[in-house]
Amino acid sequence: MELSDIGVVGLGVMGANLARNIESRGFRVSVYNRSGGRHSNVLQSFDGGGKFFPTDNLKSFVESISLPRKIIIMVKAGSAVDDVVSELKPLLSKGDIIIDGGNSDFRDTRRRLAEAESSGLLYVGAGISGGEEGALKGASIMPSGSPEAWPKIKRIFTSIAAKAPDGSPCCRWIGPDGSGHFVKTVHNAIEYADMQIIAETYSLLKCSNKLSNSEMAAVFSDWNCGELQSYLVGITADILEVKDSDGSDLVDKILDSASQKGTGKWAVMSALNEAVPFGLISQAVFARFVSAQKDGRVKASGVFSDRCGISSSGSVSVRDAADAMYASKIMAYAQGFSLMRAASETYGWNLDFAGIAKIWRNGCIIRSVFLDKIAAAFESNPKLENMLFDTYFSNAISEKALPWRKIVSEAVLAGIPAPCMCAALSGFDSLRTARSSANILQALRDYFGSHTYERIDRPRGEFFHTDWAAARVAGPLAKITKKI
Repeated sequence: MELSDIGVVGLGVMGANLARNIESRGFRVSVYNRSGGRHSNVLQSFDGGGKFFPTDNLKSFVESISLPRKIIIMVKAGSAVDDVVSELKPLLSKGDIIIDGGNSDFRDTRRRLAEAESSGLLYVGAGISGGEEGALKGASIMPSGSPEAWPKIKRIFTSIAAKAPDGSPCCRWIGPDGSGHFVKTVHNAIEYADMQIIAETYSLLKCSNKLSNSEMAAVFSDWNCGELQSYLVGITADILEVKDSDGSDLVDKILDSASQKGTGKWAVMSALNEAVPFGLISQAVFARFVSAQKDGRVKASGVFSDRCGISSSGSVSVRDAADAMYASKIMAYAQGFSLMRAASETYGWNLDFAGIAKIWRNGCIIRSVFLDKIAAAFESNPKLENMLFDTYFSNAISEKALPWRKIVSEAVLAGIPAPCMCAALSGFDSLRTARSSANILQALRDYFGSHTYERIDRPRGEFFHTDWAAARVAGPLAKITKKI
């Protein structure tokens, strides 16, 4: 009996396209779909030639795969993954490999890995970016987990991955336990910010400059030929040119309420746990929350529209808008890579940041020429504390600081929401401020809660407390300030 090289469980659009991608590279693929009502129809689409092994039950599916079995699960993140893993385990042999190709929380991946290895199985959490097209034609793939699994799946994974401009596959082993899914989560968080920055720029050009959609399409198309060249900028130009059946612009008929699947929230929660400044990307997540409050926004627009102190200076420079986009984009990536660095240290992952930037150069949603600069920065200094300290990025953000401030100022004066651009600029200013206002924060905390503070005229690590109410009356603090 001929056996397949790999199996795919879950034949939704992503799973089906991934299976077709694998088969197109010369591998034999077993396929199985759990959905009862759609099962027969889905499997029929894999009949009629090729190297597919359609199966109608999980036992037959497992038995059709050569040892060690390699099985990719492409189902909705969460309990569905646990259900499939539980159903598979009794049917598998020692050394078989379970691969979760969905958008799982890295903490779930760590748990599933430990459980699988305790049963003699190998487990891989593979972040896959690129959407439906990437799954079919080549995605950016971020696998991690049981290191013994990588040599056994490497040829398949590197074959189905997108290829970077230099021909290298956009897939590499990320590291231990859930690091692959964590990197994919950060990718998605940067994607949130990138899209929100584009949306804010669109809003400025539309509301301040009164550009038509076709005029904005031309602007974005032009930007896509320079330093802003990226998949998202390119498809924005495409979107702005699409007409509805009546000849009107389709984008104007789309309800302004954005949804999300949770990876952005996971990244924000991780940033809180790791104590990493993440204001820009957090604002991208919160902007989607605000967009979903459509009825409340409509009500507020009627209450506040004519009394908000709006004082616009007029249209903005398109060149300045491009510079503000680029500077904000730098901040988004800087925050994302800072979070990965912190998590890498916490969990002992030893992440290769240059390598991560390289596998994002094609196939994934945030692919852009910008990533070559990031890869070069981390290749030059693998221990780079913050991307902004690289010479290229420090020069770029300094050169664009004035137009960036102009754009943010115009948005604020005109009453046009730009939460990500504002947070990006504020985050940059916070970073470059050597003496911040946090001394007041510590004094307040010590006043009401005796939380103590350090002094600039004493060594770090020495803490003091002041009886502030008594000090205000008594004057000199010698007797009412004490070292803790």
